[in-house]
Amino acid sequence: MRPLAALAVALLLTGSAFAEEIPLRPVVPGDAEIVRLTDQGEHIVSNVRNPSIALYLPAQASGAGVVVIPGGGHRELWMDHEGYRVGAWLAAHGVAAFVLKYRLSGAPGSPYTIADEVDDVQAALRLVRSHAKDWNVSPERLGVIGFSAGGELALLAGTAPDASARPAFMGLIYPAPPKTLTLGANLPPAFLLCGADDSDGPNISEGVPALYLALKHAGGSPEMHILSKTGHGFGMRDANGASIQEWPVLFLDWLQGQGFIARG
Repeated sequence: MRPLAALAVALLLTGSAFAEEIPLRPVVPGDAEIVRLTDQGEHIVSNVRNPSIALYLPAQASGAGVVVIPGGGHRELWMDHEGYRVGAWLAAHGVAAFVLKYRLSGAPGSPYTIADEVDDVQAALRLVRSHAKDWNVSPERLGVIGFSAGGELALLAGTAPDASARPAFMGLIYPAPPKTLTLGANLPPAFLLCGADDSDGPNISEGVPALYLALKHAGGSPEMHILSKTGHGFGMRDANGASIQEWPVLFLDWLQGQGFIARG
């Protein structure tokens, strides 16, 4: 089943692209989130004070789970094509998905830091693992997939020293690799994907291959895909060309090859 066709099936089953949201910690009073719509009707969220996860639970669970981390330059969150659509597609293929809203360090006047953002990713992983039986997720098969700035956070969570909040695998979709990164032992397997014509130029289109080599030389198990004639921020959109629309299938096949999903 093609990616967006499967997405349509998922939306028919759930009735919406949106799902139940669960806060990661006690609610902090303050200004509400700001949501704006693009000309294409996509939801962009900013002013996040209370991080949360939106649940996309499959009808037939494989036991695998993914925390989905949208991008937006640490200033905002592109919740549809890098979040809700990804979550619905994964759930349609038996993978539980948890779409993260996290605090934003790059927003004007933000009191938060990148460390706070990583803490939100780790809090999401801990929360899902604490509800593993309720949500039919194996704690040992819970990973992350992040897009752009979200990919940076996925990488930082995957290489953090705290093993209790480390993902079992990392999906790194057109991430901007941090300028300083410590790669220790026991790195999670990594799936790397970007466009050859990324608008961020060498920082991503050349940074991702450099990251692949760094992970490999550090003893990790990375797999890399670079899509020709493809730019930045494609995520899951109807407007994507046929070759771009197939990337979620590559990710799913990789999860199967790594043993996180049983081959059917």
